[in-house]
Amino acid sequence: SRSTARRLRQSDVWPSGYRGLAQQAPSRSVAATPAVKQQPAKMDKGKTLGGEQQKYRIRITLTSRNVANLEKVCTELKRSAQSRNLKVSGPVRLPTKVLRLTTRKSPCGEGTNTWDRFEMRIHKRVIDLHSPQEDVKQITSISIEPGVDVEVFFKE
Repeated sequence: SRSTARRLRQSDVWPSGYRGLAQQAPSRSVAATPAVKQQPAKMDKGKTLGGEQQKYRIRITLTSRNVANLEKVCTELKRSAQSRNLKVSGPVRLPTKVLRLTTRKSPCGEGTNTWDRFEMRIHKRVIDLHSPQEDVKQITSISIEPGVDVEVFFKE
């Protein structure tokens, strides 16, 4: 008897962590991104060190399937940070994740064994900043290209 073919949904194909990348909203700013995670600081925000505001180590992680959009956002972030005379390191290019899916072309399983090979490439960049927390809001107020996911981490 013939087996029935089942259509694959996106949630069946890719791991759950990558499902949101294919359905990104149009251009938005980093300040409005819900992926901001802040680790507790040992000192209060209002305290100062040696007469100036406390500086945080800020790590910005950018993830996308489109390299051109990712590089454009990286250069804008770096340019805005350097214009405020902040210490910037990066963007560091992390290894590309390649998600592969191989499936039979024939829905019924009969005929020549022909295969379709699909892949999705996930590119990732990391930028480190040393600045007061107030400057980060000004730096990250640039518009983000569609398809670029941004995460911001604060450390003391």
